[in-house]
Amino acid sequence: MKRKNLALTAIVALSIALAGCSASDAATTGTESNDTAYVETESIEEETSDDWAENVGTGDTYSATESEEHAVSASGEEASYDNIFVTKTGDSDGDESDFYGTNAAVYAEEGATLNITNSKITTDGAHANAVFSYGEGTTLNISDSVIETTQNNSGGIMVTGGGTLNANNLIVTTQGGSSAAIRSDRGGGVMNVEGGSYSSYGLGSPAIYSTAEVFVNNATLYSDVSQAVVVEGKNSVTLNNVDATGNNTGKNSDNSDTYQAVMIYQSMSGDAAEGQGSFTMNGGSLTSLNGGMFFVTNTVAEVNLSNVALTYATDDLLRIEKAGWGNEGSNGGQVNFNASTQELQGIISVDEISKLNLYLKDNSSFEGSIEGEGEVYVEIEDGSTWKLTGDSCITSLTCGTDAIDLNGYTLTVNGVAYEEGTSSNGEAIEFTVTQGEGGMDGMTPPDGEGQGGPGSDGGQAPDGNGQGGPGGDGSSAPDGNGQGGPGSDGGQAPDGNGQGAPGGDGSEPPAKPN
Repeated sequence: MKRKNLALTAIVALSIALAGCSASDAATTGTESNDTAYVETESIEEETSDDWAENVGTGDTYSATESEEHAVSASGEEASYDNIFVTKTGDSDGDESDFYGTNAAVYAEEGATLNITNSKITTDGAHANAVFSYGEGTTLNISDSVIETTQNNSGGIMVTGGGTLNANNLIVTTQGGSSAAIRSDRGGGVMNVEGGSYSSYGLGSPAIYSTAEVFVNNATLYSDVSQAVVVEGKNSVTLNNVDATGNNTGKNSDNSDTYQAVMIYQSMSGDAAEGQGSFTMNGGSLTSLNGGMFFVTNTVAEVNLSNVALTYATDDLLRIEKAGWGNEGSNGGQVNFNASTQELQGIISVDEISKLNLYLKDNSSFEGSIEGEGEVYVEIEDGSTWKLTGDSCITSLTCGTDAIDLNGYTLTVNGVAYEEGTSSNGEAIEFTVTQGEGGMDGMTPPDGEGQGGPGSDGGQAPDGNGQGGPGGDGSSAPDGNGQGGPGSDGGQAPDGNGQGAPGGDGSEPPAKPN
C-alpha cells in the first residue's frame, strides 16, 4: 500500500501590527488583516511506503457485533495476539463506553497485560473505541498494527482510570466526531507512542486529546477539522521529533470562535482536575493550516518549545484570553511560555484577565508584537532577541542592552517607553492556580525575584525553566482542548515499556459498574 503524506511549506511574513496596546480585529478572529502579507501555501505530496500494512491482520478473525461487547479482552491476566483481524460493530451511548471502555474492540482491565502485534483493528459503531486500557496497573502494548474507526466517539488508542498504553509504529485513522486518534478520558493514565501516523478527520477530533500524560516520539500527527493537540486541565503532552499538523476549520461548541493548532483549557466538566496543563515540543514541526498557533483559556498552562519548525496560517502566534468556559471574570489564561533555541513570529494577545511570562533562551528570537491589557513579563536571555513588528505593551522586562530592536515601534513597559540599547531587570508575574476542587494557591514563576522596570537594577530574574504538573485526569470528548507535558525543556519521553506511574490528577472516575 502506498500512503500519501502531505508535506506543507509556507512562508509567512509577519503582520505590520496596529498601533497601541489593544489587539487588532484580525488578531481577535485569527484571520488575515489587510496589513499582513502572505505567500500562498504550497502543497507537496510525498509518497512513503507502508507496504507492511498490507500484510497485517491476515490470521485469525475476532468479531463483536453487539453493544457493550469486546472482540478481544484481558482482565487481570497476561495475553498476547499476533496477526489478528479484529472487527467491532454495535452502538453504545453515555459515559460508560468512554469512561470504562465497555464498547471497545480491544480491551484490557484489572491489572492485565495485553500484547497485540501485526494486527488490524476496525470499528463501525458509535462509542466504539478501538484499543482501550482501563485502570491502574493495566498495560496494553500494541505495535506494527493498523487501526480504523468510522463513527462518533470512537477513538483510536485510549486510556482512562490510570491505565497505561504503549504504542509502536501504528497507522491510526478516525473519521467520526469526538474521536481523537490518541485519546484519553476521565481518570487519565499514561500513553507512550513511538513512531507511526495518527490522523483524525471528524469534528471535535484532534489528533491528540489529553486528559492524561501523553508522550509521542518520531511520529506524524494530523487533524483535518480540529486542532492537532488539545490538553484539558492538569495534564500534559510531550512531543519529541514529531511532525504535527492541525487544519482547525470546525467547532463543536460555541464557547470560542477562534481556530488554532494547539489548545490548552479547562472545560469544568469534571473530567479533568484543575491545575497546570502543559505542552512540550522538542524538534519536529508544528503546522497550522487555519487560524492561530496556540490558544489558552480558563487554565494555568506551560508551553515549552525547543527547535520546532513553525508554519503559520495567520499572524496569530499565541492567544491567552477568556472564552465560554469557566466563571466570567476569572476564566482567562495564565501562561509560562519557554522558548529555547526557537524562532517565533507573530502577534501575542493577552486579554485583561490573563497573564503571560515569556522567556526567550538559548539564542531564541521573537519577531512580532504583544497586544492586549493583560499582565505580561518578558525575559530575554543574553544571545536571544526580540524585534518588534508593532507597538507593544508589557508589564515588566528583563533584558540586556542588545536584546531588543524596536524597529521603529514603541515598547511600553509599565507605562514607560523603553529606550533601545538599555538593560532592564524586571519581575515575573505570579499566577494563581486552582488545585483540584479546592482553593487557590499562589504560583511564583521559576527562581524569579527581579524588580523594577526599564533601567532598574532589580534582583535575579527567572530562568524560565518552569515545571509542569504531572498529567492524567482523563477527560470527555473534545470540544475544545487542553494538553500539557511535564514542564521542562528536555521532556524525554518514556521508552514505551510502560514506565511512569499512571497519571491521576485527582479526578478519579467512579467505580466501574458491574
